[in-house]
Amino acid sequence: MKPQTLEIKTSIQIQKPVHEVFEAIVDPAKMSNYFIVYGSGRMETDTKLTWRFPELDVDVPVCVAKVMNDEYISYYWDNNKKEMLVEMKLTKHGNDTVVSVTEKSAENDEAGIKWLKGNTEGWANFLACLKAWLEYGVHLRKGAFDYRFEKK
Repeated sequence: MKPQTLEIKTSIQIQKPVHEVFEAIVDPAKMSNYFIVYGSGRMETDTKLTWRFPELDVDVPVCVAKVMNDEYISYYWDNNKKEMLVEMKLTKHGNDTVVSVTEKSAENDEAGIKWLKGNTEGWANFLACLKAWLEYGVHLRKGAFDYRFEKK
């Protein structure tokens, strides 16, 4: 029997202290180094923000639900006119940090499988870019999506 709903779960270990990783996620100036090109404000409990991504030519509304310093961030954003919950948990692992991301949920149908595929790819990219920027100062997203805007 197949599950009724689909959700994304992924994680990565980053060789930086929890607070440094937390700040990289909640501060839009830091997020612009690996995730967004614009953020209207810091992620804080019960705030409404706007994000712009390098690969999208639209503003994405984000409703931050809960932020617990150095531990947890949750927010809602739209996916094809359906509000999706994203939860990020930060766990200390020695001197490092494990970042776990969950996004939920979609129906287990053709549209849901398309969402699962696209957003799983997106969260893997998010975590890899966050790790590369924090550990090595490398901006993996720089120029990564220019081809989408070039005229053919």
